[in-house]
Amino acid sequence: MKILVIIPAYNEEENLGLLLESIKNYDYVDVLVINDCSTDKTVDVCKRHSVKFIDLPNNLGIGGAVQTGYQYAEMNDYDIAIQVDGDGQHKPEFIPHLIKPIIEQRADMVIGSRYLNKEGFQSSKIRRVGIRHFSRLIKILLKRKVTDPTSGFRACNKSVICFFSKNYPADYPEPETIVTLLRNKLNVVEIPVVMNSREYGTSSISKFKSIYYMVKVSLAILIDFFREDNKEIA
Repeated sequence: MKILVIIPAYNEEENLGLLLESIKNYDYVDVLVINDCSTDKTVDVCKRHSVKFIDLPNNLGIGGAVQTGYQYAEMNDYDIAIQVDGDGQHKPEFIPHLIKPIIEQRADMVIGSRYLNKEGFQSSKIRRVGIRHFSRLIKILLKRKVTDPTSGFRACNKSVICFFSKNYPADYPEPETIVTLLRNKLNVVEIPVVMNSREYGTSSISKFKSIYYMVKVSLAILIDFFREDNKEIA
């Protein structure tokens, strides 16, 4: 199977090198870095590690950067796409576990959850509040328990790749896309993972942005859930 690792990166030169070095241990995957108009040396790190990258001319944000990766995956006929954040929080050692349910056709999307076994870095306090909020909202709307709905450590099969390449939220997309897939009766499963804390740099989501994030994404989820013209996923 053709497997692509999509790494969105914005000013992650200090974290990206270590991540790319770790992924080299998994030579059955291809790697694509989406450089979201970084102002640092992210591109130089990609060149130094001889990985493919797309250098976006404008900053699209996490949604646009990840969707670019899915568009590349669809155009190049990949069977599985794996999202890995460029900040080094996601451990490549869990890649085999993420793709196993898809290879065995037990899942359409697999989410790496830090809250199933509650090991490793558990995120900041304010973000944990948001995670619990989205978990409850998904439970109320769809009667499904998702412990880590904001996790960006995910793997998708070809049907989901095709859908995401055409339909993907611009901002903070993880909870909203989970709702869309569950609404369309696709099988979304979680596996336990251990995540690192960010070693270098700072997160783009401040305390104020976290509150904005919760409100905006909650409204987007409710609109998606109640609208009648929801797009079907093949």
